[in-house]
Amino acid sequence: MTVDVLRRPAPADRRARVAVAVLFFINGALFANLLPRYPQIKADLGIGNAAYGLAVAAFPAGAITAGLAAGILVRRFGSARVAVGGTLLTGAGILAAGLADSVAVFAGALFLAGAMDAFTDVAQNAHGLRVQRRYGRSIINSFHAVWSIGAVTGGSMAAAAIALGVPRGPHLLFSAVVFAVAACVALRYCLPGPETDTGAAGEAGKAGEAGETGETDAGDGAASPKRAPATGLRTGWVLAALVLIATAGTLVEDAGMSWATLYLSDSLHATAALAASGYVGLVGAQFVGRIVGDRLVDRFGQRTVARSGALIAAVGMGLALAVPTVPGTVLGFAAAGFGVATLVPAAMHEADELPGLKPGSGLTLVSWLMRLGFLLSPPAVGLVADATSLRVGLLVVPFAGLIVLACGGVLRSRRG
Repeated sequence: MTVDVLRRPAPADRRARVAVAVLFFINGALFANLLPRYPQIKADLGIGNAAYGLAVAAFPAGAITAGLAAGILVRRFGSARVAVGGTLLTGAGILAAGLADSVAVFAGALFLAGAMDAFTDVAQNAHGLRVQRRYGRSIINSFHAVWSIGAVTGGSMAAAAIALGVPRGPHLLFSAVVFAVAACVALRYCLPGPETDTGAAGEAGKAGEAGETGETDAGDGAASPKRAPATGLRTGWVLAALVLIATAGTLVEDAGMSWATLYLSDSLHATAALAASGYVGLVGAQFVGRIVGDRLVDRFGQRTVARSGALIAAVGMGLALAVPTVPGTVLGFAAAGFGVATLVPAAMHEADELPGLKPGSGLTLVSWLMRLGFLLSPPAVGLVADATSLRVGLLVVPFAGLIVLACGGVLRSRRG
């Protein structure tokens, strides 16, 4: 019988974990400060749902365009520097979008912000996985939980600014400056050294030098045994399924980001401040799901957790759309957020350990391709909304749950 002995993380590793958590928090808060302002921007620009959907799709379009370059930048400058640099430029793009006086400027600013956010996303996840390997156990869900806290904080900041009558310019400038300073401070405490020391084997060697013994069996955690060798066809199928699972998560997130506020304010006639609660409810419940996610995965397995969450999201949002009320819709978005909480972290972690690929390739591909959900969803929902209603367009959320139910079999089940 093997006894697992987990190495106690060094002080530098603990500081790096806090620093990465700060970067995730900022990443969630920056864009969430802009989202509740979307109805005002849409009204000021005088555009319809379809044009609005195309405009906000510029953000994921920028991410798709620039996403594959993230790996090159990380190898050249280091994941921590790329994450912070991307954060600063994302804040600038969001500020420009908030001040835009034309659809072209609005879309262009979102395109820039999306491109920089893609760099930040890959870099902060890469650095988070690097810290995770130092810990020898799963902590990646906790980083994404902190992202959700940041999104709730940012959305709440925006709701408060709207309620107090603070103009978009001063509000978004304050947000950009505060979070830029915080990101620069966090950079000081990230892990030093080249990215080439982050491989599982390299980190295991460091753990061995520190006195770690035995093999860690953490369920679906960071130090789980490697998968058996797979054929190229099998690897391609698993990677495609992981992309679909992650994309399903992004479809739900985009529904909250791009449409929750509009649906509550325009279709259900909620006040501007109350309309922001749809998105806040989604990311708030997503935070709860990510906080308990690691324990649930360890106990029941990633596959069961993902499929159960998908069912919760599909049924919860389906009921909210079937019986449209303001409280019911907020609860529906909350159910959706809770249901998809672990999907993106799970897909990234599984892809990062997928055999047959170079280190980091699976993570980069999943992070890049899942943004197709953000790219395709806004114009698709907008077109459906103009042809029928936004209520019908939001059926994309239950549909995302069905995708996970169909593809969840590629995720790992709990080992006995």
